[in-house]
Amino acid sequence: MALLRSKSSLLWFLIVVVTAHVSEAAETPKQKTTLSQDEVVWVSEDDSFSFRSKKPSSMNVAALPEPGDLAAALRVPTLDGEFIYQPGAVKGSLVIHAFTNKSGFLECMWSSESSLSSLVQDLPDSTQVLFVSLDDSAVSDALWMRGQLQRAAMHSKKEVLSRLHFSPVPVFSLGNWIPSILYYWSCMGHNCGLSQAVFTSEGWKMPVIIKRLDARYDWLMGRWTQKLYQLIDAGNGCDPSPSVAGAVAWVSEGNCSFFTKVQNMAKSNASGVLVYALPGNPIQDMNCVREECYTQLNIPAAMVHLEPSVAQALRFGQLVNVSFQITPSPSFFIGIDQQGALAEMGWFLYPSFSFVNWQAQWFDFYADLWTKLQSPAKVVSVFDKVQMHGDKGAVATVDLPLGSADFNTLELDASLSCPDRRDGSCAQWDHTVQLFVCCDHLSPYCNMELGRWITAFRRGIGRWLTDVSPLLPLLDGNKCTFTMKTVPWAMPWIVSLNLRFSLSNQTGNHGVDKLHPFRVTSLYSGGTFDKNYNKQYQPIKFSIPASTKKVELYSVITGHGSDEYGCGEFCVTSHHFLINSVHNNTLTFDTAGTALGCAMRVKEGAVPNEHGTWLYGRGGWCDGLQVNPWRVDITKQLDSSGFDSNTVVYFGLFDGKDPNPSQQPGNIIMSSFLVFYK
Repeated sequence: MALLRSKSSLLWFLIVVVTAHVSEAAETPKQKTTLSQDEVVWVSEDDSFSFRSKKPSSMNVAALPEPGDLAAALRVPTLDGEFIYQPGAVKGSLVIHAFTNKSGFLECMWSSESSLSSLVQDLPDSTQVLFVSLDDSAVSDALWMRGQLQRAAMHSKKEVLSRLHFSPVPVFSLGNWIPSILYYWSCMGHNCGLSQAVFTSEGWKMPVIIKRLDARYDWLMGRWTQKLYQLIDAGNGCDPSPSVAGAVAWVSEGNCSFFTKVQNMAKSNASGVLVYALPGNPIQDMNCVREECYTQLNIPAAMVHLEPSVAQALRFGQLVNVSFQITPSPSFFIGIDQQGALAEMGWFLYPSFSFVNWQAQWFDFYADLWTKLQSPAKVVSVFDKVQMHGDKGAVATVDLPLGSADFNTLELDASLSCPDRRDGSCAQWDHTVQLFVCCDHLSPYCNMELGRWITAFRRGIGRWLTDVSPLLPLLDGNKCTFTMKTVPWAMPWIVSLNLRFSLSNQTGNHGVDKLHPFRVTSLYSGGTFDKNYNKQYQPIKFSIPASTKKVELYSVITGHGSDEYGCGEFCVTSHHFLINSVHNNTLTFDTAGTALGCAMRVKEGAVPNEHGTWLYGRGGWCDGLQVNPWRVDITKQLDSSGFDSNTVVYFGLFDGKDPNPSQQPGNIIMSSFLVFYK
């Protein structure tokens, strides 16, 4: 069933040049245009206007670009004239979106008011979007898409329409590199590929195949299996129906929530649920709301359009079977970043243009990062595209620059990429990556943690710049060994790491030279976050060395695992460093467990559009992001009167109390230090 919308009166047909050696003319009452042998002309049925385009060209796969390659120049006819992309001339990023009526996912994205509003309100000012269509109905698709966004923009104070471009030329006639990449980067997955329901019944000559959109309920839903199910009509699904046991329930939308329908069918032992949209309504994103989300549902569900032949067969008592398939499709999205590099757009967890915005925000972040990397610094290469895998990880011994002790700033320029250039080669799940350094095996600083990151889930675009200047004293030799590793059972990552030494901000407030860290004292590590967590920690006494001008508390803390409270990954924990029994310095992970806690950190470098639930806030970390050190100036909290005249003690709390899970306690990974400056 086609996407429900207002049909344009502009019905189009293609005039094809059939002579291979002689140029011919396409004629309308308006004008006569001479065509080359590789061109076609599109003419409106009412002859109101026409335009030319190149014929589709055959693909040479070996020569096609991969993610990271520079995009070539581009010219595309649009409803308002022509969109031109010239490498180096466009200041900002570009997103290309290929629409098709055959995708339930895209139908929902384009019919959802919240989705459309997110694009017009939150698209970064630096980003342009080119909309094209994969179908013969490209003209009406372009007009309809423009109309949808114009209506959404009426309620927005932000001007965005000038950066949105709609092409009436179908993808297969664009005559440029867009079709090649869309098909070459084709995919089967959540937001690409064509999810379909296939109905069969005795007496039908052909199966009936329609588009579907699987229910979300975050990631708690069951999955359709490769089998043939019987389809049973269950009315509106708002009450249990014993007749659907073992079958797929066919229910109408309305009268109760989607969650209630699926829950009732699960209680009735159905194998799955197909909710059909009422006539005139679009396919919707079926998800839980508020308290519903605390109840796990373990049967699959999807939404489809009402198919008359299926409804009629069920009404007359005929046996109807249904199966489920995903047909590969061209990619629906291509990105070009500010540097002109082609980029995949990742995995859209649900049908919303918010995912376009997040990818565009990351393009902005990377452009800013690239600018920062051009600033003067002494750069020491540690790893250059080295594989990190297994117990050993990635290991390198490097010489530090002469006079490195005189620098006051140390930044870690780190990146993680995948064995191949496509996201599909990237490792599943998220893992902690730690960097350890040892410059002298006899030094107390040997094998201390210098930096920490979290891998992305099936995306390979992460790069970060982390200021670890307080830990400069760890580099207490001229030759240092650096070890970067994650859990040994994780799939491999390709790592690059540069040390950047500089004298940034040489002069501080009041014209005083910026202080240099000269000593580091290790404090506390983490551990199992259970009832014994805080019992292991005792107060640490310390003195203030002579010539000290400032003392700083420096810590890197992340929570992992999940007990019955979601601790430590998804629960709100607080971490307290009590100085001299008076001053409580507290770090609280107050966004842990929030729906968009990590999506809101894309502007800081969190990798967007990963697989899984990357959007949720975590305990001090996000998928595909560096773990920022927490730094507190505690100089005024200290007593400099004598030896061991100061104490510090650490404790971690959940809900203001000692943690006390009854099962599967989480884990806190922590490095903490006192840093002394002079």
